[in-house]
Amino acid sequence: MIDSSYWILFIVVSILPIWASLKLQNTFNKYSRVRSLSGYTGEEAARRILMINHLGHIGIKPVRGSMTDHYNPIQKEIGLSQTVYSLNSIAAVSVAAHEVGHVLQEADHYNALTLRHKLLPVTRFADSAAIPMVFLGAITSFQGLAWIGIILFSFTTLFSLVTLPVEFNASKRAIVALSQSGILSDEELDGAKEVLNAAALTYVAGAAVSMMMLLRLILIYGGQNRD
Repeated sequence: MIDSSYWILFIVVSILPIWASLKLQNTFNKYSRVRSLSGYTGEEAARRILMINHLGHIGIKPVRGSMTDHYNPIQKEIGLSQTVYSLNSIAAVSVAAHEVGHVLQEADHYNALTLRHKLLPVTRFADSAAIPMVFLGAITSFQGLAWIGIILFSFTTLFSLVTLPVEFNASKRAIVALSQSGILSDEELDGAKEVLNAAALTYVAGAAVSMMMLLRLILIYGGQNRD
């Protein structure tokens, strides 16, 4: 039986992603209106940092949407969203530098990033199979199947936890790169930190929700076994 304190915590944790998303949007919008003194666009900032680090072979392309920025390690290509690629705001260069941070991690063989890459295949499978297996196990009263689903779901939780140091480290590298390259001044770096910290909160919220969901599944099916 799950007591009321769990449900209160569950509700609070469930609200976190909404709050984190709104905070990120507000912070990004705020610094999207502040032009960088250097005049670098997101694409130019990313290119400069890559060249300084002898990584000029990495491609950069515009992608549709907002907050769709990413680094594709297979294609060796950075995708920058429409609100980042061609704009010269503090928000744009900060996000672009963060994606370059992932490239720097890969070049340095950053352990957490290597682990995340290894977890990715099983996590993709778990994302699609875990919950259906749990429900199928519940419907058929086949507890073994439900527990297999829970174990699979634990991989998605582990992936979200491993993602945290990867994202925080990429942001740390971004701030250092923006400073050393002269793309942002010391005063502008405070704004960049605000943007990247707000982005990091979305990953923290996601990890918290995943852990809470895993705990809920364990409590439900663990309680059934005890019964």
